Amino acid sequence: MRHILIILSLFLFSLTIISCSEKEESSTTPTTSSGLYVAVGYTGTILTSTDGTTWTSRTSGTSNNLWAHSSGNGVSIIVGDNGTILTSTDATTWTSRTSGTTSKWIDAPIYKNSTFMTIGQDGVILTSTDGTTWTSRTSGTSNDFYDVTYGNSTFVAVGDSGQIFTSSDGTSWDNRTSGTTNDLTGVDYGNSTFVAVGMNGTILTSADGITWTSRTSGTTVGFTGFDYGNSIFVAVGFSGLISTSTDGSTWTSRTSGTSIQLTGVDYKE
Repeated sequence: MRHILIILSLFLFSLTIISCSEKEESSTTPTTSSGLYVAVGYTGTILTSTDGTTWTSRTSGTSNNLWAHSSGNGVSIIVGDNGTILTSTDATTWTSRTSGTTSKWIDAPIYKNSTFMTIGQDGVILTSTDGTTWTSRTSGTSNDFYDVTYGNSTFVAVGDSGQIFTSSDGTSWDNRTSGTTNDLTGVDYGNSTFVAVGMNGTILTSADGITWTSRTSGTTVGFTGFDYGNSIFVAVGFSGLISTSTDGSTWTSRTSGTSIQLTGVDYKE
């Protein structure tokens, strides 16, 4: 569902994500003067910039749509349609890697707990220790995954029909009861709390990723983007929706000044 929404919302804007690539262990590391911005998009587009002003096109070697970028342990990762995985040590020269799937989109790459991970269509979960060799993991579902996070020594992946799966090692996964059938489009960990958001104003919280509690969002509008930063959870969605929370339990609607769908939000120090 979220993947379809992103495709529709990006019809007029072909770049799907901009992130700052650094040789650190997480995609959430702060931007520094030695960092490099990486933008990815339709038909294999990759652009890089040192200052966000001047951009250089890079050769991706693929015509597949690219959905997301992350970095960790000195390696940048880009993922996209038809199982596309590209890696680079300088975010300039890119090498195609074998994902093991050629017919499914993959999204939301992360590097946590010394593990690269990406999730996607039909319950796909792929992991790698080096970004080069990837292993398919059995998730136990054929529903799409839309996001994954790590916290409290636990990976949490969310997706279609309220599905939540957890893993301590990224290899073996357990299905958890979310209490909702609404699609879950985003998940993050902060303030010792997992928070998942989704369609129809759905917000769920958990301390351990296992037991989940429904929270009142104050809206029935769908959330399509989510992030935690600067001690604040921020969820965005249809009709310019922005809601914020410091603890994941109590939420406040904010004025965005637009009625256009917001598809993503990110915090960089």
